[in-house]
Amino acid sequence: MSRVGKKPIPLPKGVKLTIGNELVVEGPKGKQTIPLMPGITLREENGTLHITRDNDKQAAAHGLTRALAANAVQGVSTGFTRELAIFGIGYRCEVKGRIASFSLGYSHPIEFYLPDGIDMRVDKPANNLTPLVLTGSDRQVLGQVAANMRALRPPDPYKNKGIRYVGEVLRKKVGKTGAGGK
Repeated sequence: MSRVGKKPIPLPKGVKLTIGNELVVEGPKGKQTIPLMPGITLREENGTLHITRDNDKQAAAHGLTRALAANAVQGVSTGFTRELAIFGIGYRCEVKGRIASFSLGYSHPIEFYLPDGIDMRVDKPANNLTPLVLTGSDRQVLGQVAANMRALRPPDPYKNKGIRYVGEVLRKKVGKTGAGGK
């Protein structure tokens, strides 16, 4: 039995499930659908969701379905957050509606469109650091948006400038020494 798949998922108040060919999870923060693979069955009892499989051929799908369902339940009830930080003098970000405008040392500002369901907040800059907070109900979309933002100016290991996740450890490399050659 899958260790991940056999754990029941507790359902918080306000979360509604509809089980059919796919699992539809509705809550205060939105609605998500999870596709169900053949051989995986879901049942709801006493405020928990139980996921079972027919045989061992669906072991991987069993754990995957449970993880996706748990993420959907948490997403529609409390939501997810991802925090980024912009390091560097003159690097900044502004949010106007659904468009985030980044100034990252290039010759032009970069406009980044935020997809539906993802909200962004820019906190007050301090010590050459601008914190960005992304929130949303879909964990996969939130992680992809954060990765796309980080890719706009990945962290530089020589100068420690760029966009990185809060808590990401960046090892600073030593630059070349100026001993001239012949």
